[in-house]
This record gives sequence, C-alpha cells and structure tokens, in this order.
Amino acid sequence: MATKTTTALETPLRHYLDRLAAFEPADAPVLSLYLDMRPDHTGSRHHASAFLKKTFTEHSRALTGDARKSFDRDAERIERYISTDVSKSTNGLAVFACAAKDDFFEALQLDVPIDQHSLFVTEVPHLYPLARLNDQHQRYAALLVDTNSARLFVFGLGLIEQRATVTNAKIRRTMTGGWSQARYQRHADNFHKHHMKEVVEVLERVVADEHLNHIVVSCDEVAKPILMEQLPKHLSEKVIDVIHLDVKAMSEHQVLAETMDVLRQEDARTDAEHVERMLGAWRAGGLAVAGIQSTLQALTMGQVEELLITAKPDLLKQPNQLSDDERLKLADELVAKAQQNSARIRFIEDEKLLADIGGVGALLRFKI
Repeated sequence: MATKTTTALETPLRHYLDRLAAFEPADAPVLSLYLDMRPDHTGSRHHASAFLKKTFTEHSRALTGDARKSFDRDAERIERYISTDVSKSTNGLAVFACAAKDDFFEALQLDVPIDQHSLFVTEVPHLYPLARLNDQHQRYAALLVDTNSARLFVFGLGLIEQRATVTNAKIRRTMTGGWSQARYQRHADNFHKHHMKEVVEVLERVVADEHLNHIVVSCDEVAKPILMEQLPKHLSEKVIDVIHLDVKAMSEHQVLAETMDVLRQEDARTDAEHVERMLGAWRAGGLAVAGIQSTLQALTMGQVEELLITAKPDLLKQPNQLSDDERLKLADELVAKAQQNSARIRFIEDEKLLADIGGVGALLRFKI
C-alpha cells in the first residue's frame, strides 16, 4: 500500500475573519476593498484600476486632516500592492488597511471571483462580503475511491488545499494453483476490505485535522457497500452525497467542479431546513430569536449558535425605515458579532425564507 499526502499553505478564510473581527475600532478610516480581478475579454484588468482611481479620489476629497492623510497612504499602498504583488491567477482580491493604526494592512488573493468592486470606509473592517464568500465556498473533502485506489482532496475557496492518495496492487483476474472460485472470492473480499480500512483511516485523519463537516464521495457500485461498511458513524453522517466519477481519469479541476455542484445543491436544501427549524423554535418560545433587534441582543449576550441572515443586505428590515448605508452597517455588525462569538454564519440565498422576520434570525446555545 502506498499513501501520499501533500498540503497547500493557504490559511483557511475563517482565520482571517477571526483576526479581522477582533480589530478594535479606529479613530482613523479603515479601508475594506473588494475587487473582481478577472480580466476582461482583452486580458486586461483596467476595470479594477478605473474603479480604484474614481473611488479613491471621491473618498479622499470627503476627508480632512489626519483622516485624509491616513486614507491617502492606504490608497497609495493598495495601488502599489496591486501593481507589484497580485498574481495573474488571482480572480478576487480583498484588502483591509488603516495606516494610522500601526500601518494595519491585510490582503487576501482569492482563486474565486468577487461579484463586484466595492470600497467601504468605516471604523472597522467590513466583513459581510468576505463572510458570505466563506459560506458560499465551504471547505469540504472529496473522496474518489475504487477497490484498489483512492484520491482524497480538501477543497476551499476554489482551491485544492490538500491532496492524498491510497494505492494498493490490483487483484489478479486469473485464478492459479487450483484455487476454487469461493476461495478466490474470499481473498478478493479481504483485500478490498483491507484497502477500504486504509482509505477510511486517511479520510478520518484529514477530516479531524481540518475540522471538515462535509464529505462528497464518488465510487462505483462494487466499491460503495465495502466503503460504507467501514465508515464509522461520525464520518458517514458527514457524507452529503455519493456520486460516480472516474477515480483515475478526472482532472483535479473536474473533480472540484462536479463536487462543488453537489455541495451547492445540498446548501440550498439545508438552508430551508435551518430556517424552518429556527422559525419553529422561535414560535414555540424555544432556542431561537427572529428579527434584527432580538438577534443583535442575543449576539451581544453570546447566545447565538448559528446566525441566519439574508444574502442581500438591502433586504434587512425593521419597523423604522433604514437607508442603504444603515443596512450595510447593520449587516456588518451582525456578521462581526457572530464571528467574534464563534457562531456559525449561514447566508440564506432564497430571499423569501427570511422575508417575514426582517431578513435575520438565529438559533441559540442557551436562553437567559
């Protein structure tokens, strides 16, 4: 048996979110910049440069004194960084900067695109778009396995974060030495069972080390029952689907595309389940809250286990009318508080699911 594992050096996005959520409010402007870095049809990123020139000029003119000096230093540093340090393969870029606060500067080059250019100038990093990106591209394991080999991947943000392979010699198809069919079959069954045990050992180690909650499995009808027999309950409960891909022929990018599609379908299904569970608990006076004010209060008290929030901040509503800027600030406050409390953040794409409660609710760890 041969096992090989390679690991990428990318830091999981949740660690960046934790650091940024811990940022103390500054007396100077904090820049939160999100850029779609995909080239246009000519191969140019001029659209990003044009956005920066326009938005930096507008914001700089609106500031005065030390605040303007800090902003202009950040703008210059960001432009320099983009021109010299951004990889050609980068599709999305998030930058957070505040020169007046110990030259704070955090840049994330992403393989997945960001929907649109945006710049937020506030007292703390604006995390809503980054947290949504983290929810849209959850880290998961993809296992492709047959009766003598396996390929295991950890995917996150459109990247292959880790690879592992398990390879055993094939069972010979011919029977020699006077073996009976039954004896040969027992030998083959034992070999396949031993192979699956090795595969499960590798899978279990990776899932535990990487704190993964989702597994997509690909195997044929021969390998499936052998694998499922060896999977312990805590792993089988994480398997969201079993599909059939060619374990040896598919490229890594094909595996990513096929399994990511499975994950999106599962996410849409479970969104509805989580909202239904939250609404049921809330209506029964159980471990849930609904609406902006109740959710904010629960977050402040550290009660929230999972925040369920609309994927469109402009849909956040409360009795008094909010401006677009107020909705953005409110959405960011909800997300930042959830991140600070290590609460799970689930962005609900179907706008109808949370429409009746103002676009946000939460499942609670405890009641007060």
